Amino acid sequence: MSPSEPSEQSRSVAVVGLGNLGLPISEALLAASWKVAVFDTRADSVAAAARSGARPVTTAAELADCATVAVVVSDDAAVRDVLETSGLLAGLAPGSIVAVHSTILPDTARDLAERAATYGIGLIDAQVSGGPDRARAGTLTVMAGGDADVMARADDYLRTIANNVVHAGPAGAGAATKLGNQLMMFAALASTYEAVELAGAYGVAPETLFAATESSTGDCWIARNWGFFDRIAADYDASGVPLRNRTWSKDLWDVIAAARGAGVQLPVAGLLAQLMPERVERHAAAARSGGS
Repeated sequence: MSPSEPSEQSRSVAVVGLGNLGLPISEALLAASWKVAVFDTRADSVAAAARSGARPVTTAAELADCATVAVVVSDDAAVRDVLETSGLLAGLAPGSIVAVHSTILPDTARDLAERAATYGIGLIDAQVSGGPDRARAGTLTVMAGGDADVMARADDYLRTIANNVVHAGPAGAGAATKLGNQLMMFAALASTYEAVELAGAYGVAPETLFAATESSTGDCWIARNWGFFDRIAADYDASGVPLRNRTWSKDLWDVIAAARGAGVQLPVAGLLAQLMPERVERHAAAARSGGS
């Protein structure tokens, strides 16, 4: 092995949280010959990862022998529970990397990075976008916040799960970038729902509308991936994710909380936070019953 090649130990990774992103991320890592350990409170998710070749553990603290820890749990409180309450952060070897993929507040990311540094651990808020299919293919987009040297040490891991890694700045910058992305995305989703309803009222099918907008000024990712959130809602239903933890609810309220913390007024985000949880769920339910 040359000095530039990663060692077997450096390619040991723990994935904590095996939901609609964590499980496919673990599969992408296994496909790239990483040694993967997994932890989740849901036995069926752990069993699915184990069938793909991952090593299951029963407590987060048992993952302390891994060089990299990927955290893909529901929210800020769950991230803190995994890293601090369980004792995992204190148990990791100095020089280890923690990549928080959960969508969290910028202030949480900054605080966790400072706490990790006291143990000699590098922590990045490595927020991801792309959905389960891209996670499984290892082609996510990563929006990362953290020190440059930590980013460099995490590069092999990040390049395994993503084909676009954006270093947004210091700790917290990845979280802020992800929340900005979520706000743009849900604003587009809200307007596209209304555009489909308007066109449909005059007999225009969604596919006809999108055929026109694809080369017009209304073009957007949402239209080109119509049905994406219906499928995510079905995944959430299957795994029993409560509405408050679904991205169209939690992430928009995180946007509001981050804006309040920064003293920024976001009236559009406030409206979306009120409207989108019910709107997305209603559309997903209609799609399941054969609607558009």
